[in-house]
Amino acid sequence: MSAEVVHEHRLTLQEVVGWLIEDGMVDRAAGDKLVAERRLFKGGVHPLVLVADQEWRNLKPPEKTLTLEDLTVWLAERVGMAYVKIDPLKVDFSIVTEVMSSAYATRFKIVPLQMTTKEVVVASAEPYIREWQKELQPILKREIRTQFANPADIERYLVEFYNLARSVKKAAKTGSGASALSSFEQLVELGKTNKQFDANDQHIVNIVDWLLQYAFEQRASDIHIEPRRELAIVRFRIDGVLHQVYQIPVSVATAMTSRIKLLGRMDLIEKRRPQDGRIKTRTPDGQETELRLSTLPTAFGEKLVMRVFDPDVLVRDFRDLGFSDDDLARWNSMTAQPNGIILVTGPTGSGKTTTLYSTLKKLATPEVNVCTIEDPIEMIEPSFNQMQVQQAIDLGFADGVRSLMRQDPDIIMVGEIRDYETADMAIQAALTGHLVLSTLHTNDAPSAITRMLDLGVPPYLLTSTVLGVMAQRLVRTLCPACKKEGGLRAEDEEHWNQLVAPWKASRPPRLYQPVGCLDCRMTGYSGRIGIYEVMLMSQEMKKLIRPDTDIARLREQAYREGMKALRISGATKAAQGLTTLDEVMKVAPPGED
Repeated sequence: MSAEVVHEHRLTLQEVVGWLIEDGMVDRAAGDKLVAERRLFKGGVHPLVLVADQEWRNLKPPEKTLTLEDLTVWLAERVGMAYVKIDPLKVDFSIVTEVMSSAYATRFKIVPLQMTTKEVVVASAEPYIREWQKELQPILKREIRTQFANPADIERYLVEFYNLARSVKKAAKTGSGASALSSFEQLVELGKTNKQFDANDQHIVNIVDWLLQYAFEQRASDIHIEPRRELAIVRFRIDGVLHQVYQIPVSVATAMTSRIKLLGRMDLIEKRRPQDGRIKTRTPDGQETELRLSTLPTAFGEKLVMRVFDPDVLVRDFRDLGFSDDDLARWNSMTAQPNGIILVTGPTGSGKTTTLYSTLKKLATPEVNVCTIEDPIEMIEPSFNQMQVQQAIDLGFADGVRSLMRQDPDIIMVGEIRDYETADMAIQAALTGHLVLSTLHTNDAPSAITRMLDLGVPPYLLTSTVLGVMAQRLVRTLCPACKKEGGLRAEDEEHWNQLVAPWKASRPPRLYQPVGCLDCRMTGYSGRIGIYEVMLMSQEMKKLIRPDTDIARLREQAYREGMKALRISGATKAAQGLTTLDEVMKVAPPGED
């Protein structure tokens, strides 16, 4: 076995190809041909990269193409080393880059990943080069644990980690005179110059550019820069869950926030009031993307959140969003009406905007005039006429709808109904022959009716204008590459009975569980999908709407007419292997029916 080779040397192509042939994964003729061809060249390309470039099919079942990652996993096992996938979200660059210099790491092609009081974990793609271990151990006074990683990842992160750490260090040094504390906690240091950061400083530009590119790569929906007393924290929200990415000096975070505010055409000087802005940029693959910026003054400085809007959202099919055939038929029957009000309900971050934009995109044909009033405009769409609420000049939702009514609209989208005045204007628009779509914050579809009554809307106006209500939530979807089929666990049995008890639905023969792989960053989930509750307003439903409406009777009638509860929609998706019952329970717990 290759593990017996003990002398120091770099892996050779002949060595790696020989093992592949020996393990029955590669055809001997093809392997020998590659080795013979590469003998003519001398270069620093890792043997695994050369083999991966051939795109050979593994001769062993299931005969998949041998990717670089597959080859890395195989070779790690072959040489008896632990395999590691470098995940930048789990690496604190500021610490690991202190383990060794950039020149030293580059010389041996190694990347420090973690440092504790007892050990240092280092990634390498050269199992038989151990010289650096003997040199570092006495200096670091810690055990060194080596793990085998993808050589392409090592090449990439060697540059990224050290460049980023260098930029942060130099930026912190440049602005070391600036106080890291806000007006909430002032520390006066006598005899020091109060040198401020330049938002256009090249180090700051590098850090911000890296942050945005990396967020796109990781499929982040939100980027948070949060100042604390000692350090600022950078976090990404991925599939609805926040992950800490990096810790940086507060002074550097302040400069990053200034840089981003500059790009978003916001007021750099104003740090006492919340501000909004937006940036249009490109992802690494060249796709245009919008970021919506929001600042908030906190005890330790300005907190900045950037929401990343995926332009693909507007071209997605409703089934991709999670609509079942029945949900889609009911939704289409509402949106096909020439006038009336359609309400979409759910908490913040439940996908309401995506649903409305997708619907408006479908309805915005050349024959109709679609107008929106939003706070703020989420995504710019050329086929709509979009207007933003401007509280500074008293342009609210109600005033916006009043203005839009004079613009000869066919379809009006009101960002949110928050008060009686807005609700009244939306109803007036519906009564005068317009189709109005809007959102509310309620727990389920029937609650939207009682919410409108609470705002002061007379029951007779609701019965004559409301076409229907849809409640929705988002659940994480299982990673298709690694989900595993399993029987019902005890907790699944309990969850299933809680979710579908009133409907007496037979339990599914199997459910899928998350596992975790490289594709999903070991979370077991990749992406999100909607679960929906669509309530149509029939004549029977309208009879139940009065000042003292009984929401339980309203809900019961809706169920009789075919509305499926959110948790039933979720349980159905779990039974289809799209998500788990745990996910459904988080967003749609059993109610009192």
